[in-house]
Amino acid sequence: MAYEIKKFPYSGAIDADGHVLEPADLWENYLEQKYKPRALRIRVGNDGYEYLEVDGQPASRVEKGSLGILGAMGSDDMRPRPDRRYADSRPFGSADPKERLELLRQENLDAVLLYPTLSIMWEADVRDPEIALAYSRAYNRWIADFCRDSGGRLVPIAQLTLLDPEGSAAELERAVRDGCKGAWVTCFNHRRVLHGDPRHDALFAKCCELDVPIAIHPTLTPHDTAAGIFDWPEHRRHWGEQLWLRSIVQQALISFFSLGTFDRFPKLRLGVLESGAGWIGAMLDRLDAFTESFKFRGKALSATEYFRRQCFVSGDPDETAAPHTIDHIGADCFIWATDYPHPDHPHTWVDDLKRFANVLSPATRAKVLGGNVKRIYRLGFAS
Repeated sequence: MAYEIKKFPYSGAIDADGHVLEPADLWENYLEQKYKPRALRIRVGNDGYEYLEVDGQPASRVEKGSLGILGAMGSDDMRPRPDRRYADSRPFGSADPKERLELLRQENLDAVLLYPTLSIMWEADVRDPEIALAYSRAYNRWIADFCRDSGGRLVPIAQLTLLDPEGSAAELERAVRDGCKGAWVTCFNHRRVLHGDPRHDALFAKCCELDVPIAIHPTLTPHDTAAGIFDWPEHRRHWGEQLWLRSIVQQALISFFSLGTFDRFPKLRLGVLESGAGWIGAMLDRLDAFTESFKFRGKALSATEYFRRQCFVSGDPDETAAPHTIDHIGADCFIWATDYPHPDHPHTWVDDLKRFANVLSPATRAKVLGGNVKRIYRLGFAS
């Protein structure tokens, strides 16, 4: 079944995590001259399958031939094939800003926060902070240009790297001047430093200074599913990855509570994206009980109190338990996203989100569907 465009019945909705399918030559065009020989590129192997080249080498975590299905939301055929090419498989609204605005109009969405596709694939293979920052700068320049004439309805979000927190802080300042409304980092880093560690404080301080949020977004990681714990069969690995990636994101989030990051930066706004939202209540309950039992709280707030004060989480439209817990946890903390056009989320999001929204009270619904995103990201367009 092909992706079917449907109109969402509620007004004021904002997609908090949509994606673009970048042009393959983005990095050749937007990298500074000295880095162009190391640009990300799409190549074709001797077997006819496309692959992503990162700093002169094939990306180790990108399955050959899979680039052609990155925009296949709603497709019945997810098989990589030599004739299924990335450039020929970018659906409506995924690669052209005018098309994306038209897609928003047809689906009755006010705006979309935009995240990358090719650019979420390289960091698993890059350990050099200099080229990581260069790749990020190139993407950020391009996405700002992509969104520039949209009247604020296409919202660019800057990509940053934890390999160089000081360099990322400088890039965040440049990107915000260029129009970006926030930033994101991947759910791991090669230095194995927890996200909330003080070694990242330069970046968090800059987020507070600029009054922009930062979010954790899942990406390809250099680690196998449950590495060192279980050996998942290769042909079943994707099943394990669905929850393994979420657990990595959860550990990154927990580090902000456990390492005192929210105390050091009480104005930091931190988001968790594309990992579901239904788990957050159970996690906060457990953290609260643990810290109370072991007398870790002292004068600090509970995890739930920190979360309500500073955090937000993106729910998937197809979640069925999450909408029943939103008011209990805090309606100001929840947003939603389509993940369009990536194939790992269902194309039925309009119907699913309608069911999700119908459970909510009118006041909570208005916050979750769009009001929270406008407030958190300081969006100023007219509805």
